[in-house]
Amino acid sequence: MRNIRSLEFCPGTREELLPGLTPGFPYIASHAELNYYAGGVVPWHWHKEVELFYMKSGSLEYYTPKGKKVFATGSGGFVNSNVLHMTKTVSEAEENVQLLHIFDPSFLFGEQGSRIERLYFTPILAAPQIEVLMLSPAEPRQAEALRLIQSAFLLTEEEFGYEFKLRETLSEIWLLLFDLLRPQLEHGMKYDRDKNSERLKLMMIFVREHFAEKFSVADLASAAFLSERECFRVFQNSLHMTPAEYLKSVRLHEACKLLAKTQRPVTEVFHACGFGSSSYFGKAFRGQMHCTPIEYRKKWQNSEVERNG
Repeated sequence: MRNIRSLEFCPGTREELLPGLTPGFPYIASHAELNYYAGGVVPWHWHKEVELFYMKSGSLEYYTPKGKKVFATGSGGFVNSNVLHMTKTVSEAEENVQLLHIFDPSFLFGEQGSRIERLYFTPILAAPQIEVLMLSPAEPRQAEALRLIQSAFLLTEEEFGYEFKLRETLSEIWLLLFDLLRPQLEHGMKYDRDKNSERLKLMMIFVREHFAEKFSVADLASAAFLSERECFRVFQNSLHMTPAEYLKSVRLHEACKLLAKTQRPVTEVFHACGFGSSSYFGKAFRGQMHCTPIEYRKKWQNSEVERNG
C-alpha cells in the first residue's frame, strides 16, 4: 500500500495520475494522509478507474457537481468511473486518513464484452445517476461491504495467491454493491447523462494546460464549444463558482506544491503559477491558506524534515 500526500494529474488533463497501476495488474491500494494536502483539499479530478474507500480516521466531504456527502470515521464509499469529484477534510485539527482501493473494472470482469461485464458492471458504470455511494456501519449490508473493504487491505503481495485473494474479495464487494444499487438502477431511465460534467472536464483540461498564461473567458468557453454565458452557467451550476474563481484555485494549488516541494523564490512561484503581481498573490494566498507563502513553506518543509528525521 502506497502512502500519498498529494494528488498528481496526468499531463494536460485533470485526470488523476495513478502510479503503479498497469494494464497487467490494474489495481493500487493507497493510504492517503489528507492533512498533508494543501488546505486539506483534494482538487477537482476524475479517473476512469472505480474507487472503494474506508475512512480510517477523521471526516471527509465528497463533492460532485450534484452535491455533497460527508464521510465520518468508520464509514466508506464507492466512486463510479469518470465521476468528477473533489474532497475536503472537515477539520484539520484531527488526523484524517483514508484507505483506498482504485482499480479498472476489467480487473474483475476479465475480457471486454464478457457476460459478467454485461450483466454486473455495465449497468453501474453506465448509470449517470450513480456517482458516489455512501456505506454506513449502522446498516448491516453496508457494514458487510465495509468489512470486506477493510479485509482487502490486510492482504499482502508477499503471501501466496495474493492476486487471486484480492480479486475474490473485490468481486464479493462488487456483487454486494450491485445488490445495494438495484433500486437506483431500476429507475435509471429517469436520468439523463449530465452533459455539463463533460463540458466542464474539457474546460478543466484547458485551465490545466494554460493556468500560467493569460486567457479570456471566451478562450475557455471555446474549449468546450460554448458561449461565454454558457461557460459561466456551467461553472456556477456545477461548482458554484465563477471561471475566474476556479482558475485562482488551480493557481493556488500549484503554488502550494512549488512552495512545499522546491526552494524556488516566492517571486518565481507566483510568476510560474500565472499571478500578475506579488501583492495579489499574497492576498489570494492568505485568503485561501490563512498564512503567508513563506509561512506555508516553513510549515510543510519542516513537517517533511520531521517525518524523515
